Amino acid sequence: MTVTLVCLTVIMAAVVWWLVRQTLDVKPWVEQRPLTNDHGEGGLSLPPVKIGLGVFLAVATSLFALSISAYLMRREGADWRPLAQPMVLWFNTAMLIFGSVFFQRASGAAKSGQIDGVRLGLLAGGVCTLVFLAGQLWAWQQLIAAGYYLTTNPANAFFYFLTTLHGLHLLGGLWVWAKTTVKLQRGAAVREVRLSVELCAVYWHFLLVIWLILFGLLLFT
Repeated sequence: MTVTLVCLTVIMAAVVWWLVRQTLDVKPWVEQRPLTNDHGEGGLSLPPVKIGLGVFLAVATSLFALSISAYLMRREGADWRPLAQPMVLWFNTAMLIFGSVFFQRASGAAKSGQIDGVRLGLLAGGVCTLVFLAGQLWAWQQLIAAGYYLTTNPANAFFYFLTTLHGLHLLGGLWVWAKTTVKLQRGAAVREVRLSVELCAVYWHFLLVIWLILFGLLLFT
């Protein structure tokens, strides 16, 4: 268990480091006002929202790492009875992968100023995410119908908890996605939504990696 936890922690830390680096290394466009320091060394080309996302990803990683740690420790209990994994989880995973790909395509289109590509990528990515969340609810319904209730045993409780935690993070991302999509529909220029699209892509990549780790744990333990 210790080796597994260490490996997962290293993987998550490496992924978050890469994502944060991608977030902070991307230069903002001209409209972004630079942050200035007190030592007269010039401006910092880091919008506060990028720094905020980096901090949020670090906090979210800690939360998921603690949850995974609790999962690995609790499953050693004598009352732990693994639950069957609904096949729909495989379909849901594919939907989240496609969603991440579409958000990346939207980000690339935003960088090259292709408004139609941004619209298509955002729409497809959002739809895939909504399908994923609907599929998660369907998986819950299947488990409940089969008698896997929340209070039946700890394995059930952790499944519902981990999928809920991940789903709530996706819902938060969908709120930003919705605001960005509405802006585009109201005629906003690409440069006005480029940063939001960029950060959405980074955020979806992060949640995809988190879900793959959670799905692997639920599937193979």
